[in-house]
Amino acid sequence: MTQTKPLLMGILNATPDSFFDNGAYFSMDSAVKRAHEICAEGADLIDVGGESSRPGALPVSEEEELRRIIPLIEVLSEEIAIPISIDSYKPEVVRQALEKGASLINDTTGFQNPLMREIAGSCEADLCVMHMNGTPETMQTNPSYPEGVVDHVLHFFDTQIELLEKEGVDKKRIILDPGIGFGKTLDHNLQLFHAIGKFKNYGLRILIGASRKGFMTRILGKPARELLPSTLAIHTMSLLSGADIIRVHDVKEHRDVIDVLVPLMDVKAEAEASVCS
Repeated sequence: MTQTKPLLMGILNATPDSFFDNGAYFSMDSAVKRAHEICAEGADLIDVGGESSRPGALPVSEEEELRRIIPLIEVLSEEIAIPISIDSYKPEVVRQALEKGASLINDTTGFQNPLMREIAGSCEADLCVMHMNGTPETMQTNPSYPEGVVDHVLHFFDTQIELLEKEGVDKKRIILDPGIGFGKTLDHNLQLFHAIGKFKNYGLRILIGASRKGFMTRILGKPARELLPSTLAIHTMSLLSGADIIRVHDVKEHRDVIDVLVPLMDVKAEAEASVCS
């Protein structure tokens, strides 16, 4: 997936327990309908998941995730024009999703499983390496980074990039996601936003997914349903800091943000180039 401008990833949770949509797209009909809406609202790609990764979520069996996801991806690959991302860390789920048309693997465990790295090395899909401290069930239980959260995530990226390259993965296929809200306190999340420039030093694409997440509730005292304005603010700042992909629930509103920001960013880049010349 070549890229010159920021991309908008729309979230499609085919789960009964997503923290935001509360299972609104759990049935096949509702999921397919939402996928078409995500396309119409201006998403560049769609991220399909069959297991909730909200704090405290319990794991789902491989068989259940396959039942939720594979028929859906098969339908979407025939009906929608934008690339499909599979949001899973289970090798068999990912393997079958790729066979049905997915072209991006979004692994919330960052390809720590050797079987996932084998799949990564044997396919041509792009790979999103996300950092998570622990599991969704435990990740928000006193998360701690003695060496500092930014240095910890940088070390994690160093390790996972090296392991993927050993499997024959072209580094250009890798996308890095610092995992906002995945085993982080409010302060950890704010530090990671501030460090987007450091993550850009890898020369790889950076994905930021802060959509309606709980750290904003801790700042504002508002529930997820009232966090659209703050989400837009956080993602705007992330794009200005160099994020290449933002992962969102509210596609239409973020489409406007990107469409306004891109020409402004182009003008800024031209002005800086003229000063340097």
